[in-house]
Amino acid sequence: MDLAALAHALIQHWPIWLVSVVLVVAAVIDGWALKVPNWITFPMIITGWIYSYAAGGFEGLGWSFAGSVVGLLLLYPLYSVGGMGAGDVKLLAGIGAWVHVEHTWQVFVATTIVGAIMAIVMVIASGQWKHHANQFVFIIREWFEVADPEQLYQIAAERKPRMRLLPYGIPMTLAALGYFACQGMYF
Repeated sequence: MDLAALAHALIQHWPIWLVSVVLVVAAVIDGWALKVPNWITFPMIITGWIYSYAAGGFEGLGWSFAGSVVGLLLLYPLYSVGGMGAGDVKLLAGIGAWVHVEHTWQVFVATTIVGAIMAIVMVIASGQWKHHANQFVFIIREWFEVADPEQLYQIAAERKPRMRLLPYGIPMTLAALGYFACQGMYF
C-alpha cells in the first residue's frame, strides 16, 4: 500500500483509526498500571456520542447511546462481582459509543475469546495450572453459593492482591483491532 492510499484510508475511516489509537493507549496503561483511567474512557464515550450525533443526527446519537449501554451491560455483571475493573467496562462502553450495538457485541465476543486464550497462556506460563484451575472452580462455586453481588465483590477485593491479574484492556484492544481489520473497517 502506498502512502496516498494509506492517507486516503486514514481520512475515509478516521473514526475507526481514532478508536484504535485510543484502545492501544488504554491497553498500554492497563498493562502497566492494571487500570484504564477515566481520562481515557469518559472522553471516548462523550466524543463517540458527539460524533454519532454529528454524523447521523438524533438517530445516530440513539445508536451511540445504545452501543454504550450494551457495552456497559455486557461487562457490568463481571465487574459487580469483582471479576474486572470499572475501567474495562467503561472502555467497552466507549467502543459502543463509536461503533454502535452490532460491532460492540462482536468486539465483546472476540474479547471473550482473546481474553480466554491469554488467561490460559498466562496460567500455563506460570507453571501453576492446577492451582489456577482449583481457584477458578472455587470462584465459580462461590458465585452460586454466595449469590449476593456486594458480598462477592468484597470477597474478590480481598482475594485480588493474591491473584495473577489479566489487564482486560489488552485482550479487548487486540480483539477490537482484529475485528476491525477482519471487517475491512480500516480501508
